[in-house]
Amino acid sequence: MTRFMAGGLALGAVLASGGVGYRLGSGGRAPAPVVAMATVTAAPAERKALYYRDPDGKPDVSPTAKTTAAGRAYVAVYDDKELSVPDAAPLAPKGSGKVKFYRNPMGLPDTSPTPKKDQMGMDYIPVLEGETEDGDRIEVSPGKIQRSGVETVVIGMRAITRTIKAPGVVTYDERRISVVAPRFDGFVETVGPATTGTHVRQGDVLATVFGQELLAQASRLIVEQGWSGNEGATLPGSKNQAAGAVGARRRLLNMGAPEEFIAQIAREKRVPDTLTIRAPRDGVVIERNIVDGQGFKAGDVAFRIADHSAVWVMADVAEGDLDAIQPGQAVKVTARARPGRTFDGAVTLISPHLMKETRTARIRIELSNPDFALLPDMYADVEISTGSAERVIAVPASSVIDNGARQVVLLDLGNGRFEPREVKPGRRGDGFVEVMDGVREGDKVVVNGNFLIDAESNLQSALKGFTPPQAAEARP
Repeated sequence: MTRFMAGGLALGAVLASGGVGYRLGSGGRAPAPVVAMATVTAAPAERKALYYRDPDGKPDVSPTAKTTAAGRAYVAVYDDKELSVPDAAPLAPKGSGKVKFYRNPMGLPDTSPTPKKDQMGMDYIPVLEGETEDGDRIEVSPGKIQRSGVETVVIGMRAITRTIKAPGVVTYDERRISVVAPRFDGFVETVGPATTGTHVRQGDVLATVFGQELLAQASRLIVEQGWSGNEGATLPGSKNQAAGAVGARRRLLNMGAPEEFIAQIAREKRVPDTLTIRAPRDGVVIERNIVDGQGFKAGDVAFRIADHSAVWVMADVAEGDLDAIQPGQAVKVTARARPGRTFDGAVTLISPHLMKETRTARIRIELSNPDFALLPDMYADVEISTGSAERVIAVPASSVIDNGARQVVLLDLGNGRFEPREVKPGRRGDGFVEVMDGVREGDKVVVNGNFLIDAESNLQSALKGFTPPQAAEARP
């Protein structure tokens, strides 16, 4: 029994070591054990994923495992460059001709004589012999386009308008200022309740005055009219009385006597002791220069009254913007003291003189001010809309690359291909530039990220000066 157990253990060892085969022979001899030599394969080493890419082929990668919005898992790309999905077909050369070499899809200074992939699994781009059509074109990988935020827009027709902004100050309308100044010498009897800053109505009493010369002319009018008691009667020594009466009346009017004063004389046949001075218009008293009992001379300013129902805004416009401004253009004014309100006006005058200290010209804007919200000497911000309603081909100003010598836009040809196109700019408006030559309506231009593509173009131009690898190998 001990021998049997020992034999069983030996058989188990043989089976565990690789397996035993039995050959059945004649004679009943015990079969000779045959040990099968098995090849031991080492366990595969664990691969490390470099990144995970979109399963639908979109230019999107992730450093960690994730899923799409539809629930599809991203595909792992390993460090041994093996892909979990079949590789995409190599890029077909654009155009015709023999492939000279393949360049790095990320724009790196690396070329290859045969098709290959980079570490990201992207195919190298073929460069053809005699490739003239794409010679000035730029190719950028989809991943780089997405990371750099490149944006494009379709060129269309639009009106070029430009808003000119300038600082301004509210002032009086010079045509709405009245001065009250007696035309004779006299004294102030009393002054009315109006003071500086008071709003008065036309006809309100401003002051009561006395003037000897005025009363003398009033007495002469009474004499001329009262000689016969009839204004049309004949006066002694005169052909008719009317001529003398008209002369006295005219002298009173020239001295500033109002019609009511003359009518009172004719009605009462007596000279009033004083003359009442009334407000000539509605407005605000901006100057008062008399007090009770004060004497004055002919021409002395007693009151100055300004109507605020309409005001001016005097704005200083830069010298370079004057050509775009014409009388009658609409203007929007905002006052710093009235936030949130906009006042509409129009340009009425452009100063014919330039201020050499500031290189600006002053323009006048008229505004309606019925609620007196705009006060003189307020600061204001002026916006003048210029331009015409004519629609022209225009591109966003951010799409134009200007190096001082020429202006270039980048056309989007699709599939990551871009072409620089020189343009002839025209008028400039609010964020847009008129293009007179170089592009057509419907073209797509880059408006954001164009400097990155321009740098890519410079890099690719530098790569063209490198000797292709196959050419270098052909040299003796």
